[in-house]
Amino acid sequence: MQSLPKTLAEDVARNLVMVARLLDEDPEAAYAYSKIALRLASRVAAVREAGGFAAYANQKYSEALAEFRAARRMTGSVELWPVMADCERGLGRPEKALDMAGAPEVHKLDKAGQVEMRLVAAGARRDMGQLDAAIVTLQSPELAAHSVQPWTARLRYAYADALLAAGREQEAREWFAKAVESDRDGSTDASDRLAELDGVEFMDALDEREGESEGEGAPQGEGVNDAQDPSAEDGEKD
Repeated sequence: MQSLPKTLAEDVARNLVMVARLLDEDPEAAYAYSKIALRLASRVAAVREAGGFAAYANQKYSEALAEFRAARRMTGSVELWPVMADCERGLGRPEKALDMAGAPEVHKLDKAGQVEMRLVAAGARRDMGQLDAAIVTLQSPELAAHSVQPWTARLRYAYADALLAAGREQEAREWFAKAVESDRDGSTDASDRLAELDGVEFMDALDEREGESEGEGAPQGEGVNDAQDPSAEDGEKD
């Protein structure tokens, strides 16, 4: 944004900060800020990229793809290639996403980008009903590596989920457990999925206490709803 006048650059920067801050917790508000930034500086690559991610977070995949393509033209970078492919999935074009997964641009991605591309390709396979192919796509040195990387939990989670969808429950349980071990920042719900497979049910302690309090206030032998609804005595319903 160095090419922009100082005041304009500051206005754009403020809106981009808000996009980044709100993207996860309030995607709609982030999208609104991104539109302001785009009106102010649509020829800035960072603004087009932010607009793309804001649109993507709101499932506006066509708009997101257009912004990502614009940013890529401006920078020449392949960094956005995986999320562009995922936009193709969002638009119902998994075959296009798979074509992108096999393109030369993938070899120019860093390790994190290549893993992300693998996740997108596996998702495209699942979109097409090719569960076994999705499982094979996720099988990689990164999946089996002992060291935990930023992408490890998501990769293991996707693998476990694909195994479960294919009916391989025991294997899925093992990989959900591995995802839990590597999920240090809570980026997945692997622990909940694992508990579900193990038949563990969680009860909200606050709800339980509220239920006990309500029970204490009701006359013995008479439910709260019955006391309020005379028709409950003879089985009539509204």
